Amino acid sequence: MSRRPGLDLTVQFAAPAFAGHKAVLGRAALRRWVQAALFADAELTLRFVDADEGQSLNRSYRGKDYATNVLTFAYAQSEDDPVSGDIVLCCPVVAREASEQKITLEAHYAHLVVHGVLHAQGYDHEDDEDAAEMEALETEILAVLGYADPYQPIAAA
Repeated sequence: MSRRPGLDLTVQFAAPAFAGHKAVLGRAALRRWVQAALFADAELTLRFVDADEGQSLNRSYRGKDYATNVLTFAYAQSEDDPVSGDIVLCCPVVAREASEQKITLEAHYAHLVVHGVLHAQGYDHEDDEDAAEMEALETEILAVLGYADPYQPIAAA
């Protein structure tokens, strides 16, 4: 029987205006979402930020001058290095997207945490083949966690 990957998880709430999100983002839920997407031992930080910090980070590191839902900063230099990284989630963007997509805030955060953890392990979606692999993994992991496929459109009522 294989052992579950070890996890050193730090959680930071830098978006005080979105402190209400903490009800959805309990430490046990965050750990469960991260652990479900891990394939190796990891040291990760989840940081929840406001739009200003999200935009600043996206502009500084990706050259895109807007706040995005999730940014992953992976620090491993090779496949042999331990998984380590910072996953930054922009609370107002996540809330807006959840509302627009008519899904729960919890389900959207779960998806984006899983997405960020996969990025921290070297997965990406730069080309169609990689995107298909990553989306399939996300869908599988989220199903195990009890969430719907995030890539299937919600049927109109």
